[in-house]
Amino acid sequence: MTIHVLTASGAIAGLIALQNVVDGSIRAGLVWLIVCQILDGVDGPIARRYGASEHASSIDGHILDLIVDYVTCVVVPAVLLVQTHLVPRSTTMATAGLILITGALWFAKTDQETPDSWFNGFPAGWNIVIPSFLILHASHRTVTILTLFFCALQMTNIQFPHIMKAPAMRKLTLFFTVLYFGSFIWLSVGYPDGPQWARWMLVITPVYLGLLVIWRTWFPERSVLGNSVVAR
Repeated sequence: MTIHVLTASGAIAGLIALQNVVDGSIRAGLVWLIVCQILDGVDGPIARRYGASEHASSIDGHILDLIVDYVTCVVVPAVLLVQTHLVPRSTTMATAGLILITGALWFAKTDQETPDSWFNGFPAGWNIVIPSFLILHASHRTVTILTLFFCALQMTNIQFPHIMKAPAMRKLTLFFTVLYFGSFIWLSVGYPDGPQWARWMLVITPVYLGLLVIWRTWFPERSVLGNSVVAR
């Protein structure tokens, strides 16, 4: 039960992030979103290590995780988009509403993940995407186009790697991920200031992941330097 409480506590961190965003304390909101990500990252391994599903079988840990993730990965970032005016005011509520709808539909998918840990469709990672728009000072046009693009991707079966679980290109993916999140945390804590090299990492890593997505989705049988993106 304690592990499930740890998972559920992500909703409290999300509420604190939301309150800070609404109050205009954007830096604090970004930091609390990072706390949400840390809680989301550690609860699963701990639950599996101690057999939470066996000791608290009356609670479905997967459903609990999805509920908390919808709050922290979709609702709070959507409010951040609204409060920081990342898109034109005339389309703000329509854009945020689209994020909420497509995010809810993605979390309700019965085929979210493949057996070898690839997500079907963009996995509603708005808690990364929208703060990155803000940190990178992206233009209204860029934010609008990319938001519509990611919303559409949620409704497809284009496959995205589970960063911590997908075995394909695992070492290189983890290397880029560590650099990305280190830069992301640095820039969030120091928002709106921060070094330019860290901002570049917020661009380079998604480009790398985009190449993996293209490889897996359209050229899954092709090996590159002896590496494959499908389970053997």
